[in-house]
Amino acid sequence: MNKIGYGHMVLDDYVHRLRAIREERRQKLDAIKTPEDAIKYRDYVRKVVAKAFAPFPEKCPLDIEYGEILDCDGYRIEKVRFASRKDFWVTANLYIPDNLQGKAPAVLGSCGHSLEGKACDTYQEFCLRLVKNGFVVLIYDPIHQGERDQYAKLEYRGAGKDLCAAHNVMGKQLELIGESFASWRVWDGRCALDVLLTRPEVDPTRIGITGNSGGGTLTEWIWANEPRLAFAAPSCHVTSFLTNLENELPTDAEQCPRGVIGAGLEMVDLMIAQAPKPVMLLGQKYDFFERRGLLEAYADLKQFYKAMGCEENVEMFLGPTTHGYSSHNQEAMVDFMYRRANLPGKAQPTTPQAHTEAELAVLPTENVVKSGSKPIYELVRETAAGWAKCREVPKDQQQWKTLLNELLHLPERSPQDPPHFRIPRPASAGGKLWARYAVETERDIRAILRKRLVNRNLHNTLDVEAEVHLYLPNISAELDAEEAYAQNLNPDGPIYMIDPRGLGESMPEEAGGDFFQAYGMDHMMNYFGVMFGESYLGRRVFDVLRTMDLLVAEGAEKIHLHGRGMGAILATFAGFIHDNTASIELADAPASFQQWIDDPVPAWPSSTIPFKVLRHFDLPDIYQALQPKLKIVSYWNAQMKP
Repeated sequence: MNKIGYGHMVLDDYVHRLRAIREERRQKLDAIKTPEDAIKYRDYVRKVVAKAFAPFPEKCPLDIEYGEILDCDGYRIEKVRFASRKDFWVTANLYIPDNLQGKAPAVLGSCGHSLEGKACDTYQEFCLRLVKNGFVVLIYDPIHQGERDQYAKLEYRGAGKDLCAAHNVMGKQLELIGESFASWRVWDGRCALDVLLTRPEVDPTRIGITGNSGGGTLTEWIWANEPRLAFAAPSCHVTSFLTNLENELPTDAEQCPRGVIGAGLEMVDLMIAQAPKPVMLLGQKYDFFERRGLLEAYADLKQFYKAMGCEENVEMFLGPTTHGYSSHNQEAMVDFMYRRANLPGKAQPTTPQAHTEAELAVLPTENVVKSGSKPIYELVRETAAGWAKCREVPKDQQQWKTLLNELLHLPERSPQDPPHFRIPRPASAGGKLWARYAVETERDIRAILRKRLVNRNLHNTLDVEAEVHLYLPNISAELDAEEAYAQNLNPDGPIYMIDPRGLGESMPEEAGGDFFQAYGMDHMMNYFGVMFGESYLGRRVFDVLRTMDLLVAEGAEKIHLHGRGMGAILATFAGFIHDNTASIELADAPASFQQWIDDPVPAWPSSTIPFKVLRHFDLPDIYQALQPKLKIVSYWNAQMKP
């Protein structure tokens, strides 16, 4: 493909915007001089956090069941099963020291991305170090880890065959109903804390939380949402959103709270949410969560806590190795927890001996779904069915336009003020010569417009006909130029094609499987858009709308839109909104968003999903509203196949 240097366009735009947001944040932090100033900032952070993780469900009965008890050297492990939602089970191990004298401090353990979940040797080790030092510890299996494989009954696992990819599949489906995987993960942790607080051995005023990597993420997210916790020590997570963005680090759906960047926060602000309670940041010298971001976060925390008059409540430890909860970090965490729990003397070093996964299994089947829990995709279906019964589809064109603008978070545009465009060199595709135009839709974002030339000499100007055929490709205009569907459109006249941001010439990856991988750059750009409080899909629709504005300004009176695959979604939304749309023709279009929930592991990427769309309408509703302008040539199913 002809990259022509646009591959980092979206990323660089995000970087520039995030730097500007961080500069404003820096000025606010530097202006905090008194405890009153600090409390005002902390309370703002709490409001942002509450909005970012909403909605949480109503609490249901925990339905706690205790199973076999393992008697060990100086402690015991109780096997626990509880429900964080009705018929949605969580498996956990409860570590309790022998010979407790009175109520003990406790720690909630959050697992990182390990298939074994709570039985991962490394995560067992931090539990064992804590229990040997007098702590009650509850560590639970995250969704789709350990005994909580959600796809245990499926023959075809598709995009969910891998752990992190499965998390992102679940994230996509939750977005369709207006929920987030981050919130679901946090809710599990909050319910696990409820379980811990039912235990008579536990002192409710001395409960901490720790975890590593993805468990470090959950440690911070749960901490920000949970005032009942007393101290926290996330490991190998806290850095800055900027370093993760600049270094192109992939993220799970659970790691991107909605709107936090757009609201002016950096990652460490979620630790500030419970200030002045004691916190320790743990990292590694050679972690891919880069130490520059960790050191910056630590400095921000120290500065903030100093203004509150409790600078001593912030600590940091930098381990000597690569990503992971190494023994160095575990020992530093235990020492921190021991001191903050006001236990006598000093924490004692220990050499943990991990148990086997089978020994720690809570259920005979070693799987919640096989034992009677509902899988997450069934719960999503139930919620979608509930919304389908009560949603009110827009009644007229204006209501549709208003709703689409809201769902897609479209920026304001002035059709009378068309965007500037450049004229790069022409390029060949599909055996034809195409003129190229870089349409500046906003800031440094450029949609690449192509025109299939009838006269090969007319590539240095943009001369637009009164009636235009504009084609929106699946992932690339250059690739779709080879498709028979595109080649047969207006065979004797010009065809226009557009690559919106992140597609075609501005695609960060090579075309093909890399684009659709669950941890790819398209996924990453989409979820940074989520944290900006935007819609990546909406920004692509905006690119199409601004390009249509340009075509109209240059002479087009009627625009016939043709969309294929992902481009069919863009054509549907842009075609409804733009006043000069004469007709819309879709090929390989999705039949419905509901299909992406009915199939447990849909393949359509996260960047095609309007957040909470199924609370308002499904694709057949808007297809019907577009009649008689709309023609659908062919459909794709949830796997992006005929």
